[in-house]
Amino acid sequence: MERLDPHNDEQKETKPKKSVIREMLESVVIAVLLAAVIRLFILEPFFIPSGSMEPNLMIGDRIIVSKITYHLKEPQRGDIIVFKFPLDPSRNFVKRLIAKGGETVEIKNSVLYINNQPIEENYLPKGLKFKDFGPEIVPEGHYFMMGDNRNNSDDSRVWGFLDKELIIGKAEVIYWPLNRISLAK
Repeated sequence: MERLDPHNDEQKETKPKKSVIREMLESVVIAVLLAAVIRLFILEPFFIPSGSMEPNLMIGDRIIVSKITYHLKEPQRGDIIVFKFPLDPSRNFVKRLIAKGGETVEIKNSVLYINNQPIEENYLPKGLKFKDFGPEIVPEGHYFMMGDNRNNSDDSRVWGFLDKELIIGKAEVIYWPLNRISLAK
């Protein structure tokens, strides 16, 4: 039985070498495909165009939205959610989930009530006053969404309930501008 000597070049198999251009092209194609898959199914950046979520999300903030979170668990009250606007699905909106299907929503004297229980909203500015609303029962498979800037927000009080199917994902991180890098909460 013949032994192979690893130092003997004549015994080594020779594979045709790829050109540098081909290697670079393969790397670029893999990177583009990976970025597309991540953006399509896992994470996507979004731009905040309006002040409806101030002071928590400011005009010009850029956020990362997890598209996979709600495939693993149900949306929770207080989550900041990006969704397709029910009256024009070509537009994306960002609002906070206030109530789920089957719950009764009401606002009295600037206090949010869910099923007649007051809800503490630590994310709102202290002393914020806004109009009364409801009571309204949220249909199953739908959500009641509101902006944090309650007096300047086009939300469920105006256009109705959000169908679960229109949800894009959960806002996770503010990544721009640099001085605002933080979790979206």
